[in-house]
Formats: sequence, structure tokens, C-alpha cells
Amino acid sequence: MLILAIDTSGQSGGITLAEADKGSFRVVESAAIAGGTFSAQLIPTLAALLTKHGYGVKDLGGFAAASGPGSFTGLRVGLSAIKGLAETLHKPIATVSVLEALASLADRNGKIAAAIDAGRKEVFLGVYQRNGDSSAEKSSPQPGTNSHHALLKQREELLTQQDFLASLGTERPAVIITSDASLAELAAASHSAVVVVTPPGSEVIARLGARKLQAGETVSVEALDANYLRRSDAEIFFKGNR
Repeated sequence: MLILAIDTSGQSGGITLAEADKGSFRVVESAAIAGGTFSAQLIPTLAALLTKHGYGVKDLGGFAAASGPGSFTGLRVGLSAIKGLAETLHKPIATVSVLEALASLADRNGKIAAAIDAGRKEVFLGVYQRNGDSSAEKSSPQPGTNSHHALLKQREELLTQQDFLASLGTERPAVIITSDASLAELAAASHSAVVVVTPPGSEVIARLGARKLQAGETVSVEALDANYLRRSDAEIFFKGNR
């Protein structure tokens, strides 16, 4: 199966073409998309990648979408592109939380806390439980097996920095993983192990998305939606004045 993964959740984004089939996974190629150019560059970048590797749009067998948390505008562009392609081609969609992608980079079992700086002195926190071999996250399972449940979501929520630290004190995770150095410094007060990693990109979204597609964890075009860090100020204003 040829998979297209799109991640436009951050200030910069990217797309990945990958091949997955019965436990195997291979990245064909990834391409970065600069922030502020998502709407203009996403489709041309995809077309160039497909042409370079001898594929056409009709060769796409499934889609992996980074569903947030992230920016309102960026996520809207990426998810709109996937909706249009999936609806036209009648192909399945798997969504991957950016917090889940971040947690998948942890190299140990137990409770994993993934944290993203949400600005305004707030933190988006995802708490997951991994049991068994952590290497299961690095491969795609056979369809119909349960190995895709190696990383189980307990909750995702937006917290103040104070509530974030209080939550860590209650949860006592085996590791706190983040891509923000200042957030890592804040989390160090919890006395848990803190790991700073490079932000997960479209390749990680592709790997986790492939696993979900093979396991049948898909969403319909109508149900595809984003997990925004917060609603845009314009949306809040509009809804509050109707």
C-alpha cells in the first residue's frame, strides 16, 4: 500500500510517501513545506514526489493525517487536502495525534507523558501507557493483530503550566518527552525523567498511520477533524456573537 502522510500542525510541515504491507514499512521520500506556504505548496510538492518515483495519484492506497494539536490554519489546510483526495479516490484515512507521535519516540515502557508548549503559559499534555516491547511501535503489525495497542492513550488535555506540574506529580510518569527545551526545564521539577527530542514529522505520522491503516483504525471523510490547541480568536468571536 502506498501511503501519503501529511503534517501541517506546526510552524513548518511536511509530507511523506511510504509503502506498507503486512508488517513491512518503508519511507519512499519526505519533503518539507515551509510555514506560511502550506496552501500554495502542498499539492505541487505531492505531485512532484509522485512523479519523481513513478506514481500517480490513483496509486495512493491510504492517508495518514496529523490531527493536532496544532495551529488552526495549518491543520485546516492539511486535513482539507486529505479529505479531498480520500473522497475522490475512496481510500481510507488514519489520524495520528501529534502528542501520540511524540510519545512514540520514548524508548521505555510504562507511563509516558508527552508535552507540547501551547503558548500563553499553557501546555498540551498527552498521557499514554506502553506495555511490552517498545520496539512494537517501530513496526507495522499484521492485520487483525493487537500489537498496534502497544501505546495506549489515557488522556490528552490543555493545561496551565501550574496544572501541568500538578498532573505530573499525580501521574508520576516513567518519562516526560517533549521537543521544547523550556518545557523540559519546567518539567524537571517533577523529578521524573525528562527527554528532549526533535519534533516528530511526517515520517513518524506515516509510520503510525500505516500501522493504524493495516489494523483497520480508520475514520470517514465526514468524521475527519482536527484537534486544535485552542479555537482561533476569530472563531470564538464569531460563535460568541451569533
